[in-house]
Amino acid sequence: MSIKGRKFGGKGEAVASHYAFGPLEDDIIIKHRLLTRTTTTRGEPPLKKLQKKFTTFALEIEKEADNYNDCERLAKAFLQELNTFEIPLLKSKVVIDANVREKENFNDLKGEINKQIVQAQADIEDLKRQLEESKVERKHKEEGEAIRKLIAMQPPRSETQKVITELEKEIAMLEAENTASSRTLDLRKKQFALLLHVVDELQNTIEEEQRSLVEEMRNVVDDHNKSGSEDATMGPEAMAVDYQVNP
Repeated sequence: MSIKGRKFGGKGEAVASHYAFGPLEDDIIIKHRLLTRTTTTRGEPPLKKLQKKFTTFALEIEKEADNYNDCERLAKAFLQELNTFEIPLLKSKVVIDANVREKENFNDLKGEINKQIVQAQADIEDLKRQLEESKVERKHKEEGEAIRKLIAMQPPRSETQKVITELEKEIAMLEAENTASSRTLDLRKKQFALLLHVVDELQNTIEEEQRSLVEEMRNVVDDHNKSGSEDATMGPEAMAVDYQVNP
């Protein structure tokens, strides 16, 4: 077995372990001891002792001498050593069988625990869903209670209906006033449009008269200018004629 040393510290200190062999060497040593039935590192291994007993017995049998007593003694010693070697094997078999049963029980227990874990997870998810549904239901109840309190604060239905009727009358009156105002506005729009049309026509007439007056004045000026030019041209000729007639 591997040599282990432990160092214990005060409170809050970790326990340190020191191994004389590495994990791989440890496994090799344990495997060798199991195969040779060696429990310590000292002394001759039981399997080697059994081999020596068998070899000594076999060599004694092969001798041609009269050694029946020696063979019988060696045979008994070999059988005794074999029994001694077999007892730990039987113990080991019992331990192995117990370990196998324990492993099977552990596997069964592990499977059961896994099933319980899965069931617990499913139960947790179901409880989460129920919790969410409860939250939603509680929220709806709180909203309903708030609406109920708000309704309770409102006046009776008869008063509300009376207010509604009065409001409907006021709305009807306002609609009638709006209709009358709309009609008046339409009439005013038509009158204003007519007024604009009359003003436009009047403005066109004035502009036309002004253009005609300007044209007439222009014609008068032109006629006057023409008359002045003719008088200026005829003046010297008339004087010459008059001079010739009266020298």
